[in-house]
Amino acid sequence: MNLLTTEELASLVDGLAGLPYGGEAVDQRTHALQTGWYAARAGADDELLLAATLHDIGRARPVRAAYPGLPHEDAGAAFARDRLGSARIAWMIGQHVPAKRFLVATDSSYRALLSPVSIESLRVQGGPMDAAEVAEFRARPWSTEAVLVRRWDDAAKDPAAPTLELPAVLAAHTRLTRA
Repeated sequence: MNLLTTEELASLVDGLAGLPYGGEAVDQRTHALQTGWYAARAGADDELLLAATLHDIGRARPVRAAYPGLPHEDAGAAFARDRLGSARIAWMIGQHVPAKRFLVATDSSYRALLSPVSIESLRVQGGPMDAAEVAEFRARPWSTEAVLVRRWDDAAKDPAAPTLELPAVLAAHTRLTRA
């Protein structure tokens, strides 16, 4: 397995700067680091922090090129599995879209928190989960954490909000690769 180096991770995150985020007020880099900030503030462990920060990494040009034709959540999950070597990070990244569908189906106040862009993408992503999908999602071991990533994702769209510093992301990556 060709695990991602710290330098490659830094380049990948920095490469998100200026990349539009589907009509949101922040670019992909700011969104990633804001999501990571929410995770760090909540006391997330290194894998959860990296999953939060990298949840949209499937939108990065090098990742899209490596996994062409996949939705961003699936490309990001494949990237995390192949280059970070973590099934847990990969699953949380891959489930941040289903987590939105889950929350719309199970939390009556959640939809009001979504941006107009996120509401439109929800339609394309299949809308709210049905009862069987909700039960299947809930039964997964990391579903609670995927929901946390989703909630941080939804909050991380404010150009004035704080962001996690890149060295904190790199430090989490280093700790995981040395473990």
